[in-house]
Amino acid sequence: MDTDTLILSLGGSLICPEMQPNLTFLRAFRETLRSWMFQKTQRRAIVIAGGGGPARTFQKAARELDPHTENEQLDWIGIRATWLNGELVKSMFGSDCPDPLVTDPTHPGDFSGRVLVGAGWKPGFSTDFDAVVLAERFGARRLLNLSNIEQVYSADPKKDPQARPLESLSWEEFQRLVGTEWSPGANLPFDPVATSRARELGLEVIVLGPSLDNLTSFLEGRPFLGTRIG
Repeated sequence: MDTDTLILSLGGSLICPEMQPNLTFLRAFRETLRSWMFQKTQRRAIVIAGGGGPARTFQKAARELDPHTENEQLDWIGIRATWLNGELVKSMFGSDCPDPLVTDPTHPGDFSGRVLVGAGWKPGFSTDFDAVVLAERFGARRLLNLSNIEQVYSADPKKDPQARPLESLSWEEFQRLVGTEWSPGANLPFDPVATSRARELGLEVIVLGPSLDNLTSFLEGRPFLGTRIG
């Protein structure tokens, strides 16, 4: 990659798929990121943590306790889950990540280390949107999205046997796939609100799956499995 600041939206399903953090993945992710960063002294990374299992579990509990729970309340539950995951990710980078967890991507805070970690912001947005805001703030033109979804499909492969994986598509095509409205707990390659903002900014988003070897291939400019959007 030709940029010195890597913006990476890290799906909560990779950090904590159920209620137990995936320590094997997290250790490997840390080493992969450090390996890339320390090849050049000026390289830095911004990692935005998703909510994963804790968000889904507690949102489901809230719905069962009260089927009329408002979306805003469900969003706050999800946001708090991203804070928990974010603090975990921040802690594993130690002195490389000295700044506080970013919970408002518009706030002009410090970026004094090699890694900056962010999490959820406010209702109506997912951490994908936070990643887009941080990409804009730090002048990045590309954003990586790591989750349990390896590629974007032409339709939901669970519902449509004719769905096919896509190597690239425009923002207009992607927006038609995901719609325009955010729903708490939605499992999408990239959320609709973040899609609209990324489209306005002309960002390129790379959707990658959970394989860290695949991430390394992308970072080193080798062939990779994923989808380019934009």
